[in-house]
This record gives sequence, structure tokens and C-alpha cells, in this order.
Amino acid sequence: MDLQDQLKNLFPDHVPEASDDTNDDADELWMQDDPIICKYEKRKGKPITILEGYTGATEDFKALAKELKTKLSVGGSFKDDKIIIQGDYRDKIMQILKDKGFAVKRVGG
Repeated sequence: MDLQDQLKNLFPDHVPEASDDTNDDADELWMQDDPIICKYEKRKGKPITILEGYTGATEDFKALAKELKTKLSVGGSFKDDKIIIQGDYRDKIMQILKDKGFAVKRVGG
């Protein structure tokens, strides 16, 4: 007997609601024609990857930053319309963005 059966036994009059699982923020991002610039820098001797050039809403760019940081399991921040990721992850980030449908341009190195 699984959990659903146990719940039906406890609450026989309950009618389950139809759930709408379309709460995926990644599919709702605004796609742009211009490429997102992906570049590499060193600050204080440590490598960072910078993404800039997104022309959509700031909230969408913040959501994209959070998703990238989660997928790569790294730290980073969102400042001045730029996503700053700790470490050199240009190849992985470019692949993730291309899979989402973004045009990405690699700058430097």
C-alpha cells in the first residue's frame, strides 16, 4: 500500500486537484537576437567568468544567474547587468546557454 492509497483510506471524500506543473522559470526567459558575451578575466589572481549583453528583464537575468550557479555548483553574483561566476567555466556555461536557445559569443582567450 503506497502513500496515495493510505491517503484515500484516510480521506475517502477528497477529490484531488489537477496540478499545473508549468512553474519552470527557465522556459519563460526572454530570448534575444544578439549574443550573450561570455568572457574570462582574472581578478586578484583568481579566474572568473563574466556574462553580459542580455537585453531582457533584470529578473530573468537574475533567474538565469541562479540557475547557472546551481548547475555548476559554484559561487557568483549578479552586479551591474552582469553575471559573475567564480572560476573558468566558459565552455560549460556556453553549452548550457546554447541548449536553452541563446546565442553565445566567446570573448578573450
